[in-house]
Amino acid sequence: MNIDSLKELLRESGVVGAGGAGFPTYAKLDNRADTLILNCAECEPLLRLHRQVLEMYTHEILSTLYEISKILGVSTVYIGIKGSYRKTVEAVKEEIQSFDNMKICTLPEIYPAGDEVVLTYEATKKVVPPGNIPISVGVVVLNVETVYNIYKAIGGSPVTHKYVTVAGEVKNPVTLYAPIGITVKELVEAAGGVTTSDPAYLLGGPMMGRLGSPSDTVTRTSNAVLVLPKTLPLIQRKLTKTSFNLKRAMSSCCQCNYCTSLCPRNLLGHPIDPSAFMLAAANGVSSDTSPYLNAMFCSGCGLCEAYSCTQSLSPRALLAATKSGLQKKGLKAPTNAKQRPVEPSRDMRMIPLSRLRSRLGLDPYNKTAPISEEPLKFKKLTISLAQHIGAPATAVVKKGDKVKAGQVIAAAAENALSVAIHSPVDGTVTEVLTSKIIISV
Repeated sequence: MNIDSLKELLRESGVVGAGGAGFPTYAKLDNRADTLILNCAECEPLLRLHRQVLEMYTHEILSTLYEISKILGVSTVYIGIKGSYRKTVEAVKEEIQSFDNMKICTLPEIYPAGDEVVLTYEATKKVVPPGNIPISVGVVVLNVETVYNIYKAIGGSPVTHKYVTVAGEVKNPVTLYAPIGITVKELVEAAGGVTTSDPAYLLGGPMMGRLGSPSDTVTRTSNAVLVLPKTLPLIQRKLTKTSFNLKRAMSSCCQCNYCTSLCPRNLLGHPIDPSAFMLAAANGVSSDTSPYLNAMFCSGCGLCEAYSCTQSLSPRALLAATKSGLQKKGLKAPTNAKQRPVEPSRDMRMIPLSRLRSRLGLDPYNKTAPISEEPLKFKKLTISLAQHIGAPATAVVKKGDKVKAGQVIAAAAENALSVAIHSPVDGTVTEVLTSKIIISV
């Protein structure tokens, strides 16, 4: 298989980044690469699925990674994994000897080790320039579940399911093999149900996830459903409106600079400066636009507001709002941004995951969530046509059609960054709407 045929296979099989961003994987494959990195950092607190999947399917994942490296002509493959994932590390050590170009890159127990810019530096000591992606320094980063999906695609099975960790205030924390389109409510019921009287549903990790509802459905980028009390400060912060966050910044920001001094991207020399941004935003500074434009370099990791700020302000939320506003106006990250040297004290400023988890009040929920691949109960699946970065897929079925598991129900948009969507089950199409397809079983 050459690179073009692999790209076409992944496009038609619906493989996208399973780590959260959802970038179509075929577009990441590039023969300019000299290094391939498997991302098993899983840096968000309470998430477990990537290390679990790698432990269960070590041979399948590493052999697929090896094939990809040969197709791309890559000389070195790093398995980026935290040393604390002992069972997974042992499983990798047993298999890695079969491959002549693979090395284990033991990652520190920090957040956000899974940010591909941070991971690229940890593995290769190459700094991805501001506003760029790892291929700019010859690196391709692939998530564990993404590579497992590539393995299945090569074997003829498209993406129809997603591993999702269900944890927090549930009776039996578990990592489920969920069909695309199942509801959050059905996942929580499969984990034994809610154990708090006033639950909030956090979709994704506690740092970068968003608040959702029981009616939300699983997509190809769903990693976790965390059921947490609404009274938890973490949840209250996510419920706060941007306008209120700005007023609090105007009245309280003391310019201590901790948000900048502990910013992972700033430590790598990127021009993101949360402290300068907060000063400008809080005082309505308009004469210097650089603090606002440099918001485009924010990774959204959330350390500035969840860990660094001594006054519980929300730099990340304000940066995200500014970044979104600039993007809506068609602005992109400045191309002439200056790259500073890596901060010499970087190693001493990285945030231990255990301290972050404690600061967030999540220690009581740090429990094992074993994988279960038992079929889940549901009566219908609501499948979004926009499950990834790029153009939505286009429905190719109509109401009343009978479909089989694995059948294409939406084709990749032509001449656009897009992938196909397949039915997870045998069933009947009951609705075809602009943004979704509903299948009853």
